Amino acid sequence: MSLSPLQVTNLVKHYGPVRALNGVSFSVQPGEVFGLLGPNGAGKTSLISIVTTLEKATGGQVHVFGEPLGKESAVAKCKIGWVPQEIINHGYFSTKEILEFHAGYYGVAQADVAIEELLRRLDLWEHKDKKVRQLSGGMKRRLMIAKALVHRPQLLLLDEPTAGVDVELRLKLWQFVKDLRQQGLSILLTTHYLEEAEHLCDRVAIIHKGELRAIDRTEDLIQKWSRKRVQLHLNRDVVLKHADLMSGEGRCWTFMTSQNKPLGALLSELQIEVNDIVDVQMTDGSLEDVFVHFTQKGAL
Repeated sequence: MSLSPLQVTNLVKHYGPVRALNGVSFSVQPGEVFGLLGPNGAGKTSLISIVTTLEKATGGQVHVFGEPLGKESAVAKCKIGWVPQEIINHGYFSTKEILEFHAGYYGVAQADVAIEELLRRLDLWEHKDKKVRQLSGGMKRRLMIAKALVHRPQLLLLDEPTAGVDVELRLKLWQFVKDLRQQGLSILLTTHYLEEAEHLCDRVAIIHKGELRAIDRTEDLIQKWSRKRVQLHLNRDVVLKHADLMSGEGRCWTFMTSQNKPLGALLSELQIEVNDIVDVQMTDGSLEDVFVHFTQKGAL
């Protein structure tokens, strides 16, 4: 059985009286994209900082491919690539030089081959001799991804990788993440773009106020916790009552039903005949619904 690329067990982090993490546990499986979602202040940054050894946990454990992680865990740390949320400006070095330096830190064999491959895949090859300060924001973000991958890690941490980029680049980076997963790389992704998480993540964990509120396959979370919007337009005025009724009067009525409830079942409960319907509009639930459910005030 393959070792879990990342195993977080009962992780606790205190900043004085503030408890940023309160017994968080999850694992990232081999070859999956695992999404860690939560509002600002939920504890995501604290968790990433602990995994990258920038912060020390108050309690709990983190293992990378079965090895305990700490400041001195050189072998485990070499298996991790990290793309931080903030864009780092490397001043007067060129794009290619930055990758050469980083490859040198890890003793990468045939570094030139790896660097050229990454620069080409991330559309940076023609910019290889430009100083980093001359690159656009999108190019800098792609360079950060290349830097995180140049030593061929087995676990990639992507912290808000598409923050501030345009739609075209976001879609390109989505495809790049999919390609990495196809190659067997395990990825931990944090993002505020719920559409991004829904599109990319095999599984999702939702953290709120330092506690893990939900964790499951993305499609299963949506199926279980989101609601489907159904809007009926009828050919006659009616008066309807139903537990799923959101709004309506006369000939136009809106319902929020469970994802797996067939339209026929709803119509039967309402005693509405098909011949009474002029139009039906249905919108499936989304990961955003799930997120709101677990992070709104009082959600458990």
